[in-house]
Amino acid sequence: MSRPAVRLLAATLLLAASAAMLAVPATATAQGANAAPPAPPVPAKGVPGVLREVRFGVLPLGGTVESRALWTPLMADMSRSLGLPVSAYSVPSYEELDRAIGRDEIDMAFLSAKMALDAVMQRRMKVVAQIAKQPGIPQHRAVLLMRKAGPLNTLAGLLAEPQRWRLARGDSRSVTGFIVPQSQFFLPNNIQMETRFLSEFVGTHQATALAVANGDADVATNNTTDFERFRQQFPVEAERLQVVWESEPPPGAPMVVRRSYPPEFQARLQNFLTGYGKAKGPRGDAEREVLKNLRAGYGYVEADDSALLPEARLEYQLGKQRAMAASWVNEAAREQRLQRIEKTYAEQVEALRAPNR
Repeated sequence: MSRPAVRLLAATLLLAASAAMLAVPATATAQGANAAPPAPPVPAKGVPGVLREVRFGVLPLGGTVESRALWTPLMADMSRSLGLPVSAYSVPSYEELDRAIGRDEIDMAFLSAKMALDAVMQRRMKVVAQIAKQPGIPQHRAVLLMRKAGPLNTLAGLLAEPQRWRLARGDSRSVTGFIVPQSQFFLPNNIQMETRFLSEFVGTHQATALAVANGDADVATNNTTDFERFRQQFPVEAERLQVVWESEPPPGAPMVVRRSYPPEFQARLQNFLTGYGKAKGPRGDAEREVLKNLRAGYGYVEADDSALLPEARLEYQLGKQRAMAASWVNEAAREQRLQRIEKTYAEQVEALRAPNR
């Protein structure tokens, strides 16, 4: 299929997903009842800074319904803990979630490190927690998937003739679906993901894996966490696939909240997240099961904006790689671009390290 045809198909699928969202309310309370999209949270009369509702942005995993279902138990427990309704704002793409943040339609969210960095630098959000890690436990990594059966199923073949391959990748805001594979594999091998392939399809990690499994693409970006979830949900399709490349551990995805929240409320949210799954007995067991389903088996730990320094460094390195690989009118133009990259990175580092932002 030609590149224009593939792009047309991708656009058609996105429009269909958007239509489905309009047919079913995009938000639902944490208790599971459908509701109309909530109005922006407003202060209670006479009590400055007290919110009536928390709108939780759900990063798309498979589909909007599936993503919302995974987060609903945690949101229900959060609602009980905070004494406020917590509603899911679920969307079919990173782009839609990014726009919702820009429109101040989201109060807190679990975001890719790239999206979190953008939201923090725009002073809309701040980091309060991230997934806890345990020494010796395999870490989350970006991967490349290919079919086990040929003919296009080896890294050597990919590197030799990328123009013959059909790529299924994540959104440019996806750390494991785009940024890490681009910076750690493709650009070091002189391959620009956006221009060197026969065609490309952009979708969720579930969609990219399905594209390769069903023969609609030849190679897909993905990650170990979502591919394990894919194995459980689509065992037949997963059996057709193989992991042919793994990255170094990428920057983790953080939990962010609206920066304008009252500090006391930010602290309550942070305490809820870091204490979730730590209790003993049936309640703790239930919470740990929720965390397991969210691929956060060890819970969440306290974090601040400095947790995004690895992502800022990754984007800095990627920017330099692109600048060095690109064609320029003259060397002065390239140098000017490199200077802008250095300046942007320095500003990010200063902002992320600043206390009490």
